[in-house]
Amino acid sequence: MIELAPTIKAEIIAQALPYIQKFHGKTIVVKYGGNAMIDEKLKHHFARDIVLLKLVGMNPIVVHGGGPQIDSALQKIGKSGTFVQGMRITDEETMEVVEWVLGGEVQQDIVMLINQYGGQAVGLTGKDGGLIHAKKMQMPDPDNEGQFLDLGFVGEITNINPALVKALQADAFIPVISPIGFSDDGKAYNINADLVAGEIAKILRAEKLIIMTNTPGVLDKNNDLLPELNASEIDALFADGTISGGMMPKIASAIDAAKSGVNSVHVIDGRIEHSLLLEILTEQPFGTMIRST
Repeated sequence: MIELAPTIKAEIIAQALPYIQKFHGKTIVVKYGGNAMIDEKLKHHFARDIVLLKLVGMNPIVVHGGGPQIDSALQKIGKSGTFVQGMRITDEETMEVVEWVLGGEVQQDIVMLINQYGGQAVGLTGKDGGLIHAKKMQMPDPDNEGQFLDLGFVGEITNINPALVKALQADAFIPVISPIGFSDDGKAYNINADLVAGEIAKILRAEKLIIMTNTPGVLDKNNDLLPELNASEIDALFADGTISGGMMPKIASAIDAAKSGVNSVHVIDGRIEHSLLLEILTEQPFGTMIRST
């Protein structure tokens, strides 16, 4: 760790003031995933950064993934993960694993760390307060027009009820949301965390949606960072296959949020320490900004 002189530390803090003022009282939705969730040092930095944002007057909401943790749990029972267009095929047994890994182990680990650093985090799933209503996803089969792929208990969001999240924010709590939705008849559905984060950001009219991933941002075919993208550019990247696999739902969610009024949407590198603070509290461009036009 580099030791900075006190005057330099003070200057760095002072330079953050305009951003603290700009985002004071604003909602910032963070999709937390990738290495930032499994590297112990990064996990602690993330928790501290979330607490800092709350203490300076912002309203962070954490929507977490947990793919590596689910894969590890599935391996223990002799199963492996299968994905289609970035979506995990989820049979009944896999759904049970998803529920206890995301809604239990992963969520509570995040809550504990945030609370450890002085925050007041509360874990939620779609069942709590009727937060996430869902139905079975109908994914078109690209090889058979008019046919749909059966992904099992993979859901798509039909409605977000933000009342509980708003109540928690008003009482200075930090919501930590697991991407598990529930149908009207009580069935649980595994929902892509990027899509949940985007819908939460839209319904709460968030100032920012920040998607943490394991790349510097969105990359072109030469693996060079694309610092800004608009809707037409994103369409072209989808069409030529530059955006594929797990990046597809991230970018689809990001552009949808941007088009729906979220003021700024960013895909950032969660492998970098304090990446949240770098994006929010500095003028240095960081990751990829997604714009609607």
